[in-house]
Amino acid sequence: MIKRVTSEHPHFKDLVKLLDSYLSKIDGDEHSFYSQYNSLDHLKNCIVLYKNGLPVGCGAIKRFDEDSFEIKRMFTHPTARGYGVASQIVGELEKWALEEKATRLVLETGRRMPDAIALYSRLGYTKMDNYEPYQGVENSICFEKRLILPNFNL
Repeated sequence: MIKRVTSEHPHFKDLVKLLDSYLSKIDGDEHSFYSQYNSLDHLKNCIVLYKNGLPVGCGAIKRFDEDSFEIKRMFTHPTARGYGVASQIVGELEKWALEEKATRLVLETGRRMPDAIALYSRLGYTKMDNYEPYQGVENSICFEKRLILPNFNL
């Protein structure tokens, strides 16, 4: 089950705490730089994915520009990895972005996260120049995907 929530939802908050703990280990000294751009303030478009009634994954989209959203706060609980949770979350975020009339999604991930890089590549995201505030940040890699709005005038 996938539930659309805001950043105030307790299961979303719990998963983000696990995400931040995980990222602090991966990012090391760079964690404080990244965390300043990952505030939960004003995230209205958030998702929690449940398996057997337990929250096992989350993600969000945040308005990036007039035509685009940025994927934020993607996380799959370690016990649920390898079961397609992240792909389901990204699919739902893409659907939600389309409902909001977006034509593109962008995201930033770390070069030290090969599983995330592989996921986004497999889902049709392509590397792009790093956008602000990640320009010149060696560990950052940015991706984008063009979304196709459905044509209901068949």
